[in-house]
Amino acid sequence: MRKLLLSSVSLGLLAAPALAEISDGKVRIGILNDQSGVYADFGGKFSYEAARMAVEDFGGTVLDAPIEVVTADHQNKPDIASNIARQWYDTEQVDTIMELTTSSVALAVQALSVDAKKITMTTGAATTELTGAQCSPYGFHWAYDTHALAVGTGGALVKEGGDSWYFLTADYAFGYSLEENTGEFVKSQGGEVLGAVRHPLAITDYSSFLLQAQASGAKVIGLANAGADTQNSIKQAAEFGITAGGQRLAALLFTLAEVHGIGADSAQGLTLTESFYWNRTPESREFAERFKERTGAMPNMVHAGTYSAVTSYLKAIEAAGTDETEAVAAKLHEMPVEDFFAESGKVAPNGRMISDVYLLEVKAPGDITEEWDYFNVLATIPGDEAYMDPAESGCPLVQG
Repeated sequence: MRKLLLSSVSLGLLAAPALAEISDGKVRIGILNDQSGVYADFGGKFSYEAARMAVEDFGGTVLDAPIEVVTADHQNKPDIASNIARQWYDTEQVDTIMELTTSSVALAVQALSVDAKKITMTTGAATTELTGAQCSPYGFHWAYDTHALAVGTGGALVKEGGDSWYFLTADYAFGYSLEENTGEFVKSQGGEVLGAVRHPLAITDYSSFLLQAQASGAKVIGLANAGADTQNSIKQAAEFGITAGGQRLAALLFTLAEVHGIGADSAQGLTLTESFYWNRTPESREFAERFKERTGAMPNMVHAGTYSAVTSYLKAIEAAGTDETEAVAAKLHEMPVEDFFAESGKVAPNGRMISDVYLLEVKAPGDITEEWDYFNVLATIPGDEAYMDPAESGCPLVQG
């Protein structure tokens, strides 16, 4: 029998009368993600903690109604995620579901939420399909996507001479989207794609896949995977002497959590793209230090993006004077996003939250002066350059 890990925290007033503006007399936010698999550090319990921080910082109530956060482990399986979402909506009065690491899960839950007329705010999944052909009037994609990763990391390596690519791709929606977006961008810059090999999610032996990539002779091996899959790919590539032989690895979705997981010795020199770095501004550092006090870890873009999404959702309820879905979705589209995560952020008609992203390089161990300060910021990529033009996204909501 599949066991669902469910927990909840109630923040704010424990007893309050039903309010005309708020359904069920409370606002309930669900954080649904991977808490036990390859993406457990990428998002997981840390995203849940970020959501709790956002609620506490908001004051624990909105329109005088208490705010609750519930969480569950979807185990990277769309069927499990869909069952949890239905249960939350039908019997547990959950108003919105957020985070949704794993693109196949996010697509499934976003589609289900259209029928339920509920808002989803994805911070953990990457596929551009969420704001493309499978967009939703109630769906928002908040922290990053595969197009931004392609423009950031892919663009940087092509400029440095990495004009031939071979992809090692996770065999599901996220991997396909990342491979496609990066491959298209490489070719648009005059490069070529020599091929790709796909691997199952959460395997431990990448040797046959890495050997195929090595044999391709490509200058760059693009790792279109994430979490522990990327960590293990990098470690095993070193064992095969791939980088020592002159080929470069492109960690297309690699965050602070994964760098910490493999250590600066193994990750040094890697180029990557995130939409948040904890040590970039006084405001981001202040949040990160509070986050670390609670979790023992510094936040990556998924954790910080979840905080931002929760806060923006609550601000939208406050501005709308209700938690009714249509009204809140309209306010989310209308209101600017201005916080430590997104400076001058804006929500496009297809639900994509557009803000700057950052091209980062992992420091050499000798250049690290404090714990968790792994990155040099090489460039800031404006959001309008990083994200696909909404009019070209394929979302029927923005087609003329």
